[in-house]
Amino acid sequence: MTRIPAIALRGMTILPGMIAHFDISRDKSIKAVEAAMNDNQHIFLVTQRDAEVDNPKIADLFEVGIVAEIKQVIKLQNNIVRVLAEGQSRGKLTAFGECDEFLLAEIEELEDVVENLPETALSAMSKSIRDNFARYAKLHGKIAPDAVKHTHSFTDLTKLINYVSNTLPVGYADKQHILEANSLGERYEVLLALMFREMDVMAIQKDFQDKVKQRVDKNQKDYILREQMNVIREELGEVNTQSDADGYLEALEKLEASEEVKERIKKEILRFKNIHSNSSESNVSRGYIETLLEMPWDKMSEDNNDLDHAQEVLDADHYGLEKVKERMLEFLAVRNLTSKGESPIICLVGPPGTGKTSIARSVARALNKEYVRICLGGVRDEAEIRGHRRTYVGAMPGRIVNGLRSAGVKNPLMLLDEIDKVSSDYKGDTSAALLEVLDSEQNSKFRDHYVEIPVDLSEVLFIATANEMQNIPKPLLDRMEIIEVSSYMENEKFHIAKEHLIPKQLEKNGIQPEQLTISDKALIKMIRSYTKEAGVRGLERKLGEICRKTAREIYQNKKEKIRVTDANLAKFLGKEKYSQEEKNENDEIGVVRGLAWTSVGGTTLEIEVNIMPGKGEVKLTGKMGDVMKESAMAGISYIRSISPEYHIDKDFFSEHDIHIHIPEGAVPKDGPSAGITMATAVLSAVIKQPVKADVAMTGEITLRGRVLPIGGLKEKLLAAKNADMKTVCVPAKNEKDLHEISEEIKKGLEIVLVEKLDQVLEIALVK
Repeated sequence: MTRIPAIALRGMTILPGMIAHFDISRDKSIKAVEAAMNDNQHIFLVTQRDAEVDNPKIADLFEVGIVAEIKQVIKLQNNIVRVLAEGQSRGKLTAFGECDEFLLAEIEELEDVVENLPETALSAMSKSIRDNFARYAKLHGKIAPDAVKHTHSFTDLTKLINYVSNTLPVGYADKQHILEANSLGERYEVLLALMFREMDVMAIQKDFQDKVKQRVDKNQKDYILREQMNVIREELGEVNTQSDADGYLEALEKLEASEEVKERIKKEILRFKNIHSNSSESNVSRGYIETLLEMPWDKMSEDNNDLDHAQEVLDADHYGLEKVKERMLEFLAVRNLTSKGESPIICLVGPPGTGKTSIARSVARALNKEYVRICLGGVRDEAEIRGHRRTYVGAMPGRIVNGLRSAGVKNPLMLLDEIDKVSSDYKGDTSAALLEVLDSEQNSKFRDHYVEIPVDLSEVLFIATANEMQNIPKPLLDRMEIIEVSSYMENEKFHIAKEHLIPKQLEKNGIQPEQLTISDKALIKMIRSYTKEAGVRGLERKLGEICRKTAREIYQNKKEKIRVTDANLAKFLGKEKYSQEEKNENDEIGVVRGLAWTSVGGTTLEIEVNIMPGKGEVKLTGKMGDVMKESAMAGISYIRSISPEYHIDKDFFSEHDIHIHIPEGAVPKDGPSAGITMATAVLSAVIKQPVKADVAMTGEITLRGRVLPIGGLKEKLLAAKNADMKTVCVPAKNEKDLHEISEEIKKGLEIVLVEKLDQVLEIALVK
């Protein structure tokens, strides 16, 4: 019994006479090498049964190992040691000695069992090994010819077996079998069996390769891997004879569709079955069949008919927008009563950022419908809607059919976004293609050029969005029910930010609610001084900016809580960008405050008029549009007609020039609502009578002094309220619009309904 330092090898076995190097990194292995080098440089190398085990016990190791002499030790980077050792004699591991620093093996040296073999037998065994090794080397192709020649230099069978065993490129488990053989004859049998087995494997592999070469054309290299798999399956008897066409027929059986549709698809599948698989027509037909099988011909989802649930979802997702919510609940109620109900085409019209797209998503969630969004902005080609004809290369279905296919049901909610931005060119009129989609009388049999089979769109709930109603083509507009989503007022923006935007941005930026507090005054200041918009997109961006700065303070400066107030808001967002429009402090001559509608909400326009000696010319500045210029001329004509009532000299207008100017001259201005404002300013300048600073007005004027109705009344009143006006002159014909405006906006404003300019002058001019 001998005690000797030991190393457990992973994935390799060293045989007698073999010189090999291996890397070690375990502390116990390194200390075992150091102990061996300090003694007689002998070490016991034994292979692990499982290479993944880090701290092997005696049961994790093979019993038989090799006593080797360490020839060289090299220290590498990362605490890795490379050892060069030569195998000398076999040994049997019986136990481990008591040593915590390294493996101290108790081994029993194994002597080869002596066999009295005749010389002829030894010679025959040597010849057999040489011949088979030569055959093996020839089949393998990567063993050097010198290695085969070198076998003839051995006269001793033991050394020959050791040399061939070490040269064979086989795994450690096979070499372990050779190492464990106790006699020369047994070792000979193991080695010979191993070579026979390896040669059989290589012969089978070569046979596979020969079969593949016979099947594969020289120009079809891409098919090599598939053909190899086919050959292997044939040898194993696992060939799948079901073709793609059979798979399509099985899918057709499970498809929910009418018999007419199934018959059309079946006809196409049978046609596909007879097409050669390598032809280009095969791929076209395959794509067409797969599209038809993926279509939800008769598959429908079940709607949620609970009105209370729908109202809860809509109220939770959006603040305000009462008309939109009411209309959607009405639609659901009608659908519940009639069991089906004709799906209306609803068009939400309003400025950007007012939540039109998110309303559609909330409606889909409330009704438990699949949601599909189709963006029509910039779509010019009619084929985008109707699809391409299959005769074209790269043909595909239109966006409507693709939307149905992705939804997986025939009754989704389909959002047609930016419908006012569709256009037309030489490829066809996109808006005309949408007519069939949105017409409830026609869309039950919508024909897509690619699909060709009529598709039922009558179950689809269409919701369209647009920024401006006048840009929607008239035939399309006629087929839709318009719901205006107007600008948010300050109070609504405050509630939206508080209830929706702040929690959303906190979650998006990884901030806990207790870590950031934004005061109400800071929020109002952000709305007034840092954003100027109809919706809340800019406000959300500003809140995101605060959250990002807060995240950095929390992460980098380890702050636990940050409070944003109106006093320190500039630290987060910089200086204020917009100043609040206020009324003039004093009553002035020729200066009147008008009201205007813009894409970002209402605003006030200060119109100034100067009278100068001249030749009766009228100058209009401030980048006014044609409509506004005509309003100014009509107003001046009316004032000239009533000049005797105000004791104006009859030659006044021929001897003086009138200059009308609207400040912010670089900003284009147009619209039919500034007539009475300009007329009042002109008369004030002519008769030198001041206009009240707290009076604002809106309305178009005629040559007879009548006041015509205007649009955007809610936004205009909101602008007047924000500018701290006390009195607003509104056309009498807009009285019906006042009933739809909330009391919150009208509170604090004296709204006067006027029919003629005389009434406006009575209210506005200082007596």
